Amino acid sequence: MSRWPFAIIVCMLGIISLGTVARADEAPAALRDDLVHINQALMDALPTGDKAAWQRWVADDAVIIDEFGRVAGKADTIASLRAFPAGITGSIEMRDPHAWLHGDSALLSVEEYERETYFGQSFVVRYRALLTFARRDGEWKLVGSEDVTLPTPPPSLDVPGLVPGDYVGTYRFAPGRAWVVSVDHGALAVAMRAGGEVHTLQPVAKDVFMGTDDERNLLIFQRDEHGKVTTLIERRKFNDLRLNKEA
Repeated sequence: MSRWPFAIIVCMLGIISLGTVARADEAPAALRDDLVHINQALMDALPTGDKAAWQRWVADDAVIIDEFGRVAGKADTIASLRAFPAGITGSIEMRDPHAWLHGDSALLSVEEYERETYFGQSFVVRYRALLTFARRDGEWKLVGSEDVTLPTPPPSLDVPGLVPGDYVGTYRFAPGRAWVVSVDHGALAVAMRAGGEVHTLQPVAKDVFMGTDDERNLLIFQRDEHGKVTTLIERRKFNDLRLNKEA
């Protein structure tokens, strides 16, 4: 599932890590709450296609980047807003907000927790958004936004006929660089370095699995003409890392 009509939000000034990277002290809670309120109003306007909130709170020169990397301005974004058709509903909840003040500009980092129903099926999608606001005529206006989709555990699939032992072995992609695939309690698992953490693999289809680490990449096993597994491909960020199975 993709984001609502023209997805939304996070900033152009750079990426702030919420981990161990040093950063400025957070803004007062009152400012953080004001920025969250503005973003919530923008999100609440999406299901109905209400353009008023976007007209009010988004600066005319704003730059908006959605989770697919598409870039748009205010006018194009507002023009794209449409009420959801019958059979589709959705809402977005703001979670874990953090704000920083830099003179007449401010940054808001927040998780946007989306619940959506799509013709009877339910979906949850999580986004981490970074938004830039500037004070204009006494009000905070959104001037830049960008968001990313957070990898989350997908539903489990029952793939009949899997033989985990087919995939067991060492797969190498460079000298001193190898992954070890094993069977752990009946499930396929992989360690990406010697002595490293072992991650269970979730089956998607025959010879196709998804990692359970933070990135949730696809792992695709390839076979030779005799049906023997010879290659492991990790599909990461639309690129393939190729690992050859050692004899």
